[in-house]
Amino acid sequence: MTAFPPDFVWGSATAAYQVEGAATEGGRGPSIWDVFSHTAGTTLNGHTGDVAIDHYHRMRDDVALMTQLGLQAYRFSISWPRVQPGGRGEPNAEGLAFYSGLVDALLEAGITPVVTLYHWDLPAELQEDGGWTNRETASAFADYARIVARALGDRVAVWTTLNEPWCSAFLGYASGVHAPGVTDPVSALRAAHHLNLAHGMAAAAIRAELGPDTTIAVSLNTHVTRPADAARPGDVDAVRRLDAVGNRIFLDPMLRGHYPADLLDDLAHLTDFSFVQEGDTALIHQPIDLLGVNYYCTGEAREFRGGARATSTAHGDSAHSPWVGADDVEFLPMSGPQTAMGWNIDPDGLVELLHRLHEDYGVPLVVTENGAAFEDVVSPGGTVHDADRIAYLHGHIEAVGKAREAGVDVRGYFVWSLFDNFEWAYGYERRFGIVRVDYETQRRTLKDSAHWYARLVASGELPVPMRPTV
Repeated sequence: MTAFPPDFVWGSATAAYQVEGAATEGGRGPSIWDVFSHTAGTTLNGHTGDVAIDHYHRMRDDVALMTQLGLQAYRFSISWPRVQPGGRGEPNAEGLAFYSGLVDALLEAGITPVVTLYHWDLPAELQEDGGWTNRETASAFADYARIVARALGDRVAVWTTLNEPWCSAFLGYASGVHAPGVTDPVSALRAAHHLNLAHGMAAAAIRAELGPDTTIAVSLNTHVTRPADAARPGDVDAVRRLDAVGNRIFLDPMLRGHYPADLLDDLAHLTDFSFVQEGDTALIHQPIDLLGVNYYCTGEAREFRGGARATSTAHGDSAHSPWVGADDVEFLPMSGPQTAMGWNIDPDGLVELLHRLHEDYGVPLVVTENGAAFEDVVSPGGTVHDADRIAYLHGHIEAVGKAREAGVDVRGYFVWSLFDNFEWAYGYERRFGIVRVDYETQRRTLKDSAHWYARLVASGELPVPMRPTV
């Protein structure tokens, strides 16, 4: 049986726009996701995060539920437009008070608060000036980070700057399947650089406010893509290009202080990267204490051989590809069991990823997102017997254990997600939670996976999984 040491951290995670609701309450301004989700045709069934799961009003009850599960840590994001409605200027006292109350409630319950400063909800007013394509947005983000650190830094020990900047840049500005819905590859590259810059500037701002020993993290959705034929140079090179624009575009400047040379060569036909100014990579390359790893599935790719082109369902289907500079690459359909998102189930990919990050970058790791959406069925008694989700979690947590046993420095695991919630472009049709939410009544119900996870947290040993149906 896989066992974990007592200091291994078990938690769960959410994001502000996916759970809070209260979109126009408490002085909150609109975000790009408010604008995007209210635009016809952008989200499934026209769903929005206006109400979500009403966490803003039910926060203390939700913390009590976390206590019931025995969570040791809770990773949540702060809504930038709730703190600074327009993205600049004086903070909104009512917004800061909400997060201060959440932090206090967590600490009173013995749960460590883990703050994420940006999980995709850019203030809409900043998008009017170009959003992440505008260098000034990085400076504004650093100011916002300083405000939040000043307000909560006496009680929050772990600060995550960005969550999945790849999605912000490439789903938001290249494929347009996420807010703000832009479809321009050069805009995506500019956005990626300015997100990198925002990370570095925010890390420096937080440490200037709270001291040099403050724990800084960033969470990346690092991709695991394998070549269709490892003996075919074209397929191997296709994966190299995807790795450059999917992983190393963030990992290398953040952790090595430079952009990878092959990335710059690959994309020279699109841009001269003049938006990268002298000194930028030094600003980006701030020391970090933890690298958050968000992992769900793997992919397989090859050089384009003609015919019908497959798409990567893990990152949204669109006439525009998020994989900037990889026009001659195609993804292959993945075989085997899949989740409701159409993502394959591959725990070995997580072992591979953790080893790669440990060996290549040498920074302590935390799995900050891992979980699955399935077609949950509510029993007549109101419970959800989600054996498929339990099997998914068991396999991936076992993978973390294997990596640790091999010497990889992995210090914690956060299941995604604590609650069913607004799943971005998929609206409310995809349920990732270990806690079911009835969106009409807002009633919370622990799924079998929540009870299973609670046993794991209490014992530090993997409970036996149920038999999956997928």
